[in-house]
Amino acid sequence: ASKASADLLVRAYFETYGLPVLNTRCSNNYGPYQYPEKLIPFFISRLLKGEKVPVYGDGLNVRDWLYVYDHCEAIDVVLHKGKIGEVYNIGGHNERRNIEIVKTILKLLYDVLPETDPRREHINENLIEYVEDRKGHDRRYAIAPDKIRKEVGWEPETDFETGIRKTIKWYLKNLDWMENITSGEYQNYYKEMYHL
Repeated sequence: ASKASADLLVRAYFETYGLPVLNTRCSNNYGPYQYPEKLIPFFISRLLKGEKVPVYGDGLNVRDWLYVYDHCEAIDVVLHKGKIGEVYNIGGHNERRNIEIVKTILKLLYDVLPETDPRREHINENLIEYVEDRKGHDRRYAIAPDKIRKEVGWEPETDFETGIRKTIKWYLKNLDWMENITSGEYQNYYKEMYHL
């Protein structure tokens, strides 16, 4: 509701006062510096600690994933080439089920950790734990990004396999950053959201 109302407020200023605005709407982002409350860094953080990863419902909820640097580039292109007053959807062309995401992360973590790393031995599908789905949880988030390609010539450059590998490597190199974020109040947030 807050996102929709923000869009309408921006639109109202464009229609009423001629304020030069451009709206963008994107699919789920992932990549460096994403707070560990979000799905991908949350899973990475828990798996590295040997903790269970909670997957809502049957894990078949679908999301489109957009690598953050592709998103930044899309905003820049829209800023320079977009038509004032228009809305541009920014999609990643990377739809995946949530269970596919966790299995991909498990496989890549196992692959990128050195054979001598003790964390490697516990990284397997036994860490997947299905939990009760959220009330009103959407089965699929979809975005139609055709307009941004046709009108300003933008398409994402990063396929999911490349982006998720880069993301995992970034988090492995920045464990201190992640540890500082996941301490304290964020633990309470996780417990409330995932009933851990």
